[in-house]
Amino acid sequence: MPRRVDHEERRRQITDACRRVVARDGLEAATFQAVAAESGVSVRLVQYYFGNKHGLLVATHRAVIEGSAARFGGGTSPGESAEPPPPRAVLRALLVAQLPLDDARRADAVVLAAFHAAALTNEAVTPQELRGAPRALVDLVAAQLLRERGDGALPGDRSGPGDRARLDAELVLASAAGLTQGILAGHVSGETALAVVDRLLDHLVDPA
Repeated sequence: MPRRVDHEERRRQITDACRRVVARDGLEAATFQAVAAESGVSVRLVQYYFGNKHGLLVATHRAVIEGSAARFGGGTSPGESAEPPPPRAVLRALLVAQLPLDDARRADAVVLAAFHAAALTNEAVTPQELRGAPRALVDLVAAQLLRERGDGALPGDRSGPGDRARLDAELVLASAAGLTQGILAGHVSGETALAVVDRLLDHLVDPA
């Protein structure tokens, strides 16, 4: 009998190849021909799964984001307690998962930077198509800050705790983006980036 094709695995094989092409040669190099050669499949098969280059690129961007989320969520074993970890631990794990501190994360950071640059000029992808993941991260960080702080407003604070938490979440993620760029450019060491993350969390939540 012919072997049954796992379509999700085949799609993942192709988007992984596209990630490697973009990380190595840039977004413009991610043609059907280049991605097919990198993944070891035919051009026709790439077209079958993704339709056109735009579809392939959007799927690849989503795969990078999902890979980052999997790294962040991979620290808990099924046998561990269901008790949620402290908000500071969650926030630190999330930020560290975003930093390009190993080859895999560095490659993903380069790919995301290429998508961001393309979206600024509406080349290949639009800003709207990339907006979902950053907004989801803001929601996640804000939720953890609210867990840490509770619902009480600070004396003299005219904004609600939710508004304040979202602004602080924007600050956290903007800092992580700046650290990522600094590491990629060689201006910031991994050790310094981790120290900055801890310093930022000291300002936003109770020190560990």
